[in-house]
Amino acid sequence: MTRRIKKDYSKLSQEELIAEIQKLLEEKKYGLMWENKEEDVVKQCQKELPVLEEVKNKEILTDQSNPINLLIEGDNYHALSVLNYTHKDKIDVIYIDPPYNTGNKDFIFNDHYVDKEDTYRHSKWLSFMEKRLKLAKNLLKDDGVIFISIDDNEVAQLKLLCDEIFGENNFIAKVVWRKKYGGGKGARFFVDLHEYVLCYTRNISKINGFSIARSEKKKEIFNLKDDYFEERGKYYIRPLKSGLAYRKNLIYPIKCPNGTEITTQWICGKDTFEQLLKQGRIIFKKLKNGKYNVYKKFYEKDQLGKILPESIIYDLAYNQNGKEEIKDIFRIKEGREVVFENAKPTKLIKYLITLVPHNTNAIVLDFFVGSGTTGHAVLELNKEDNGNRRFILCTNNENKICTDVCYPRIKKVIKGYKNLKGKKVDGLGGNLKYYKTSFVPKSRVSDDTKYNLVQRSTEMICMKEDTFEKVVDKKYIKIFKNINQYTAILFHLDYFNEFKKELRGLDKQIHIYVFSLTSDTYDEDFKDLKQKYDLCPIPESILEVYKRVFEK
Repeated sequence: MTRRIKKDYSKLSQEELIAEIQKLLEEKKYGLMWENKEEDVVKQCQKELPVLEEVKNKEILTDQSNPINLLIEGDNYHALSVLNYTHKDKIDVIYIDPPYNTGNKDFIFNDHYVDKEDTYRHSKWLSFMEKRLKLAKNLLKDDGVIFISIDDNEVAQLKLLCDEIFGENNFIAKVVWRKKYGGGKGARFFVDLHEYVLCYTRNISKINGFSIARSEKKKEIFNLKDDYFEERGKYYIRPLKSGLAYRKNLIYPIKCPNGTEITTQWICGKDTFEQLLKQGRIIFKKLKNGKYNVYKKFYEKDQLGKILPESIIYDLAYNQNGKEEIKDIFRIKEGREVVFENAKPTKLIKYLITLVPHNTNAIVLDFFVGSGTTGHAVLELNKEDNGNRRFILCTNNENKICTDVCYPRIKKVIKGYKNLKGKKVDGLGGNLKYYKTSFVPKSRVSDDTKYNLVQRSTEMICMKEDTFEKVVDKKYIKIFKNINQYTAILFHLDYFNEFKKELRGLDKQIHIYVFSLTSDTYDEDFKDLKQKYDLCPIPESILEVYKRVFEK
């Protein structure tokens, strides 16, 4: 990928000019080119290190045996930087609905809306997206998948950008989603009915394939019963005749029950047809004119989990459905302003999440969260199939979208609410912790920075280890647990002996974090512990991640 900031070449020496020419010769001759635009939130991290602070009064706990979901309020560049420490290689599914850069006050760069007349409109958007997608890639598991909603304004640029970041070979699909069922008022050439969902993976060799969750509508197509093979259950039929491009090996004659033959191109080769015929999986249907059509049987039990999704999503859900969901949750009557106009429908996000195999325990991330549709979708899926998925939502609080829309929506969905008609909607259950991004200033004295970072690292360590239940909460010693392990943090070496005493009373594996100005984890001092444990120095392990993220 080529990005070049304009320079005043007249001021360069001969050696510097030769070096610039050499760079140009070495750069790729194919790829996306734009002028990189510096971003304030990125420059901020050269002087301050992002951390998280929990907003205690916004915690929601309905059942501590269920997983903890996370909502992070703050710029998503800072949130993704923290997640590079806490969730590297842990995310199963990412869904994002970034600003489309239409020029109609939908994209803010350095605190200013980018309008259609901005000469660097596309460059700003690409600079913005590149930094976040690179951080997001680090979070995906090897078989993790990212879905990105986008429209025609940036889809071409986004495709090339994702090819560069994720690898062209890891591209899965550019799905067309029908976003509305009518309209077209003011259209000049075509009625705009669609958007796109770009889909990439971290490593395509690790994915066995996608399959769609069978809806009630899909179940109903298996409406035929086989009298001769009752054990096979119900089936439906499709024509054996192929409408695909010409393939000579698929053209052969098939003899019908009346002795006539049909020669055309079929969906399978002759040997496969003969096997299907012997297995009773071929049907001949007589037409009124005495001729026959040939069909193949598709049995329900054979097809479970094997139906591939199509690259066009239509008649599933529309933007209007997302708007109606918001109106219903917040009881917004007709004629009143909707608190968030562009919410994606829950059904669309649920569909995308369920495409990914083995997803009932997935961690789902959305770092352009808007109204909270992704969190709502995860909670609904868990309720439907008794899953244990977790979500991580990241959003700034522009126009109070986090405090007044996203958080209240998730709270209502978890606990229950009265809808627009005054009917009680039962809560879906679930747990949520609410965090805000904060910062530790970089001091000229390196050790001061390390001391300050360690004192502000508790929430990040708990997120990394997924241990939120407090066991010990002292100034310099903190211990948390989940059903499988303990996480123990020592903030000051003067309390080492007291720390060891607390550890001896624990009955599960311990992940131990020890303050150290170097990378020393004091291995020798812990050898007498009887429990299984591992050691990690702080803040060095955090600083190593931030060095990789911010000093590129």
